Amino acid sequence: MPKPEILKCPSCGAPIARGATECPYCLSAFVEPAGQAAPRREPETQAPSRTAEPGDSAEQAPRPTPQGIAFRRVPEPNENAFTLSVPEGWQTAGGVSRANFAQQAINAQSIEAKIDFEVKRDPEDTVMIRWCPETKYRDMRFSPAGMMGMFGMGSDVGGLVVSPLMGACQFLAQVVFHWAHPRATDYRMTSQQQSPLLVQVYQQKMAAFGIPAQFEYDGGIGTFVYTENGRRYEEKQFTVIESMGMMGGGMWSNKDTMLIRAPEGELAQWEPLLHRIRESVVLNPQWVAGEIVSQEFLSQSFLNAQQAEQARSRRALEIQQHIQQMDRQIAEHRMRTNEEIQDPAYLTMVGQEEYVNPFTDEPETGSNEWEYRWVTDGGEEYYTDVEDDDPSVNGVLDRSDWRRSPVRRR
Repeated sequence: MPKPEILKCPSCGAPIARGATECPYCLSAFVEPAGQAAPRREPETQAPSRTAEPGDSAEQAPRPTPQGIAFRRVPEPNENAFTLSVPEGWQTAGGVSRANFAQQAINAQSIEAKIDFEVKRDPEDTVMIRWCPETKYRDMRFSPAGMMGMFGMGSDVGGLVVSPLMGACQFLAQVVFHWAHPRATDYRMTSQQQSPLLVQVYQQKMAAFGIPAQFEYDGGIGTFVYTENGRRYEEKQFTVIESMGMMGGGMWSNKDTMLIRAPEGELAQWEPLLHRIRESVVLNPQWVAGEIVSQEFLSQSFLNAQQAEQARSRRALEIQQHIQQMDRQIAEHRMRTNEEIQDPAYLTMVGQEEYVNPFTDEPETGSNEWEYRWVTDGGEEYYTDVEDDDPSVNGVLDRSDWRRSPVRRR
């Protein structure tokens, strides 16, 4: 049987499907559907034919095509804390940051690295996923000083922000949304739901690194609509709240907080791709080991600088070896049982599937939005609905070492 014709975008050379109205790589708009007439790229400075309205989201942001999209493997820029898959042509911003101890004292808020990182389709953030930093709080209602009203809401106690304990959805509505969108107008929370599954995944992830999750937890998902910079957006936010209770002095914090957004009416269409980015994160074991050691030694500052550095190196090596061993055990565990971190219910929630990497023969997650998945030994991914759309033949990402990645048998 002859292979179907593979069309290419004249602007960038990327493979495109017959009937497509735009290129999924360079976003060239086609005068006629692909295969009927030559595509052209719309000038970025071209004025719209009429004044854009907030509801005109379909005109403001091109939609993803149902096939033919490539992902590059990109490192976190500041400390190489992790790598993740980013769609070709997308941008990243932010990263890991740390406190400057030359300007501030060590406290409970500053002993760990913070992450504020986003992957976005364009400079205007019309479609994006953003990881939000963890903040530590203290509920003073059970302390004598708090009972006497000595510390008001938002005040600082040893680096902790004074605030009553919040549930996950309440935290999203009252804290995360306003932190992420201080200039948003006409906003409202359209839905909220508790998510024990988010708690389960967080606890299993901590257990994989040998960190017990022994406190009280609440997971939540909130959906918002709002206007920002003249555009109307829809956004989903996710978080897990960890409460240490009275035994922990009322300390609580947010874990695994993130948001995804797209123009209103388009979030459902973009969500599988955004979740693919989310689930593609792979931590750098060396960075994780160093971060754990840094937290240990910042909490025990009685050691002098030379002793701390020597002990830090030894401890980092021990933890790195332990993490690598845990990674191997997790991979073996996934192959033996369905009681996995990426269990079927969670994979369904985030639109993912388990595949087998043809280079390592190890299971890994990928998007379930397309029929076929290809990978390289460098971690790049290509998804398509066309069986004969071979990225090696088409030179996607200038690579010719693509291999088909099959769905893992269960």
